[in-house]
Amino acid sequence: MTSRRDLEASHTPAAIRARLDGGPDHSYLRDFVYGAIDGAVTTFAVVAGATGANLSAGLVLVFGLANLAADGFSMAVSNYLGTRAEEQRRERLSAEEHAQVRAIPEGEREEVRQIFEAKGLSGDALDQVVDAITSDEDVWVDTMLREEHGLPSDGQSATRAALSTFVAFMLAGSVPLVVFVVDLVVPGAIPGNVIWWSAGMTAVTFFGTGVAKARVVERRWWSSGLETLALGGGAALLAFAVGWLLRGLADA
Repeated sequence: MTSRRDLEASHTPAAIRARLDGGPDHSYLRDFVYGAIDGAVTTFAVVAGATGANLSAGLVLVFGLANLAADGFSMAVSNYLGTRAEEQRRERLSAEEHAQVRAIPEGEREEVRQIFEAKGLSGDALDQVVDAITSDEDVWVDTMLREEHGLPSDGQSATRAALSTFVAFMLAGSVPLVVFVVDLVVPGAIPGNVIWWSAGMTAVTFFGTGVAKARVVERRWWSSGLETLALGGGAALLAFAVGWLLRGLADA
């Protein structure tokens, strides 16, 4: 938790001005966690399926690496296009609001009035807020984007969102393959069944992703780690079950 002294230091006029001048701080945590979980799950699904079908460690590695490259790039592109679509929607609505403010200013003023009246303002306070907002067209439009359409005036970068997803996918998705690389390079170096080592490392990846998330959202590290392990582990177990089903099909 942030101490009171730190809070006071961050809320001096100079500190506030410096923070606001830097613009909104966009978090790409969602994109990173999404990429990490999906990377570990999908790669482990390929590993489990290939192992369940009694394929060699070399083929497991080939399929795993192919999935890592193709699916990682596909996810990054999908995230880029989705985030870019939101940017384009915001740009379109912004242009429409600017046009409406110029064409029917009284109607748009009434929208602002009713929005803030619903928040509990009335009388002179409401009149002052409406006058202040509608005195600047950019502030007026930004307010309508937030309050009427539920959009931020300045959204995420599509490129950064896609890069966050791709990097997380590649890092986490490579973990289930590490033991197969070792087993291929140094046969017999991994004691026991390689798939169980891969499953264990995947579980550690889930837990570590949750711990990393906890540092950003200021939650208990063990709680966040266990939550991510439970959800990601459930998906991985489903993948493992499908892998064993494939084994039965391969033996048929």
